[in-house]
Amino acid sequence: MTVAAAVDTAASAAQEKRAARLDAVIDSAIRDGVIVGAVVLVAEDGKLAYRRTAGHADREAERRTTEDTIFRLASVTKPLVAAAALSLAEAGVIGLDDPVTRFLPDFRPKLADGSEPVITIRHLLTHTSGLIYGYPKEAGISEGLDQPGRGMDENLAKIAAQPLAFAPGTSWYYSVGIDVLGGLLEKATGKSLPDIVASQVTKPLGLADTGFLPSDPARLAVAYADGDPRPTAMADHQAVTGLAIEGTIHFAPNRNFDPNSFPSGGAGMFGTAGDFLTFLEAMRKGGAPVLSAESLALLSQNAIGSFDTGVPGRGFSLGWSITHDPAAGASPFSPGTWQWGGVYGHSWFVDPVRKLSVVSFSNTAFAGVAGPYPEAIKAAVYG
Repeated sequence: MTVAAAVDTAASAAQEKRAARLDAVIDSAIRDGVIVGAVVLVAEDGKLAYRRTAGHADREAERRTTEDTIFRLASVTKPLVAAAALSLAEAGVIGLDDPVTRFLPDFRPKLADGSEPVITIRHLLTHTSGLIYGYPKEAGISEGLDQPGRGMDENLAKIAAQPLAFAPGTSWYYSVGIDVLGGLLEKATGKSLPDIVASQVTKPLGLADTGFLPSDPARLAVAYADGDPRPTAMADHQAVTGLAIEGTIHFAPNRNFDPNSFPSGGAGMFGTAGDFLTFLEAMRKGGAPVLSAESLALLSQNAIGSFDTGVPGRGFSLGWSITHDPAAGASPFSPGTWQWGGVYGHSWFVDPVRKLSVVSFSNTAFAGVAGPYPEAIKAAVYG
């Protein structure tokens, strides 16, 4: 046997072992009712190394999950909108250090002391703006998952009326900043956010099933909420509280079907696992045809210094989290690994050192995004 043949044999054996580990994790989660349906894809060195569908897109109708099942993306939306924003920055339409008020002159949230600091587009992308998630109910803010019929201008006004949690650029807090960015991009271009993301990202990449409405409603997965003894189909308006997510999140799974609902840059898109893997692989390989290598660097490097993200060894770029010190968080990731997810039940990561891109989509909030299942997927990938 030649050296090349021996290497290929070893690689094949490693892939088979990884597939067996992943199959066991997915089978267990479906059997035990942790999640309802799943699509898991693994690309290694540019090739699809693992693909698996399991469970149901619609349990009650006995419709099985397939690779072309369409999911509500929740925060998987954010990387797509971030890429669109960076492409517009390359084109000179916006500047990353432009104040938000250049495009949204009425968006002027204040600090608790009444002072009005400058918030930049970079602050929005890095979640260092002082905006938050988890506003009090009486604030009436939609965080992109609920309140069908809420318009963009009204929602921005309600966000601006709330005090900032900290001075922009002094801390990190995951936030509605990408919803604000969506409104800003609309003003900067004179186009709708769905049209912006389509022209800048999804069309260049050929992502036919990714947008702010499902390309084929018949393929849309039903949304489920964690339940005991098994997940339950979400109602039109549902509050979900889970052990893996702090607090309660309010969902309205059909909000996008109301044409008066603002397109949420932070949580409003639909898509397939395969489309999102195509996006991640384009980014991993350098960003083309969406971004230049210079812009891709803004997505692949920690941009927030030593600010606390709640996970040791993890920072944030202009689009997603960056693991800069895996040992600090007891993570199997290589330094520089990208990661994020979506509360409807998704997780994903890209390990550029290992040339790995992994997409794990489910239709179960919150078990698919945080807790034992996504952690087991990660462990199975690395072995």
